[in-house]
Amino acid sequence: MTWWDKTKEKANKTLINAHNAAFGPLTSSKYLTEGVLTPEEFVQAGDLLVYKCPTWSWEGGDPAKAVPYLPKDKQFLITRKVPCLMRAAALEKSANEAQNQDIVIDGDEGWVETHVGFSKDEPTEIPEIPTEEEAAQASKKDSEPAGGDEEEEEIPDMEEFDEGDNLEDEDPSALAKEPEDSDLILKTRTYDISITYDKYYQTPKVWLFGYDENGNGLTPNQVFMDISQDHAQKTVTIDTHPHMQTSCAYIHPCKHSSVMKKIILRQAECGKEPRVDQYLFLFLKFLSAVIPTIEYDYTMEMES
Repeated sequence: MTWWDKTKEKANKTLINAHNAAFGPLTSSKYLTEGVLTPEEFVQAGDLLVYKCPTWSWEGGDPAKAVPYLPKDKQFLITRKVPCLMRAAALEKSANEAQNQDIVIDGDEGWVETHVGFSKDEPTEIPEIPTEEEAAQASKKDSEPAGGDEEEEEIPDMEEFDEGDNLEDEDPSALAKEPEDSDLILKTRTYDISITYDKYYQTPKVWLFGYDENGNGLTPNQVFMDISQDHAQKTVTIDTHPHMQTSCAYIHPCKHSSVMKKIILRQAECGKEPRVDQYLFLFLKFLSAVIPTIEYDYTMEMES
């Protein structure tokens, strides 16, 4: 972030704090017309999220930081230790490579050639398909025991089996060290994700606190590795969490209402009645564009 960006952000924060001090929260519903929420609607949507998805819960946070327009025990929502298996840049690179593969559609039959695993400039040898007679002969040959007329090997009597005589002292597999349980555990980054209500923008605001594979807190630069490169240090910046007093990355809420308004209009066009209590289900789904590798969304499909 440049000096000018930091200056603009500081000025914007000062303006928002002044506005919040001078004006109260939204009291009348504008969900359908503007895609925003009142504090009561935020609690209603949060209650449904917690009910449907037990990985989420309400928190009260520091009582000294509690806002009066939300219940003391419902100041923000949080889900902890959400897995993040890969970096966002790696996912974007993989997606770009998939889009750049040569795909050839041959005729009306829809044959697809992806050219994966061989060169397009070199002919690929295709084996001939055997006839039924040849296949039967091959199957008969495979079923015959090896050694022809030789007598079958005698099966030893289990009562005469001596475990000590049949184990080789230098068998590598016998000497191999058994793997410890910790070696079988996939270590990965995790995130605590919380959602507060932004009084100025009248929408939810998402906060991220990350841990590395050993449980240590991530640095800002490490966090940005898990953010879409179109949003890192642009719509996602670092600030102090308003209730936990820890430094977190947050997704700037300035565009949330406009995106939600479009989703609500699309629902109405499809004949579905938009429900304000389902707001957070829709909200979490469009956030995947910003944090594509953090597997926070367990909402699946919403029930009517």
